[in-house]
Amino acid sequence: MYPETKLYRALTGGAFPVIVSLARHDLDLAKAALDGGAFALKTHLNAYHRATGTTFGSFAEERPFFEQLAKLGCTLLVMAGQETVPSPEEMEALATLGFEGFNVYIDHLQPHLLQSRLRPMPALSSDSTPEDIARIAAIRGCIIEASIMPFERYRTAMTDADLARYRQIAEAVDIPVIVPSQLNLTPTDAAKLRQAGIAAPLLGAIVTGNTPQSVRAAVSAIASI
Repeated sequence: MYPETKLYRALTGGAFPVIVSLARHDLDLAKAALDGGAFALKTHLNAYHRATGTTFGSFAEERPFFEQLAKLGCTLLVMAGQETVPSPEEMEALATLGFEGFNVYIDHLQPHLLQSRLRPMPALSSDSTPEDIARIAAIRGCIIEASIMPFERYRTAMTDADLARYRQIAEAVDIPVIVPSQLNLTPTDAAKLRQAGIAAPLLGAIVTGNTPQSVRAAVSAIASI
């Protein structure tokens, strides 16, 4: 099993910790997120990020940034990739650097990833089914990322129907569910998500923007609810 870390206790104990997905691999953005009250930071590998148009490279390419990030002493998570994911050796290196969890879409979850020391956080997609939710929930020790919005909904306001979908996922499982900010989530939305049983918000560029100032302001507004 995976260690019961501060983040996992916060997720399972109702603390609603704010996780920030960095818009780009920039130490100033990371520091601004932490200054704003972020509990954990999420980075990316082997991926094209649709919300920002940013391409993130291989572990070898991104490792120098990860080594800098590790010196901040905060909780680190990684979106591990899409069709290409880290090798077992690279997953071990990520764990050694201090990464606590990894995230991929459920369709990209290769078996060797579940053999690593990093806690799995498989993501649903916009076309995921109740069977997919059950499939993720059956993975020991995991967390679900409810990445369920189609691209055309990105940057739009959260509706009551969206909130009901998030609540339905949270009620269907007995593991933490985190909601990424594919929508333009406000502090009020975040409070509603918390009441709906969501374990944490995962704030990305749609909410945080891509400057240290905008990141700090957006994170502090939601971390203080």
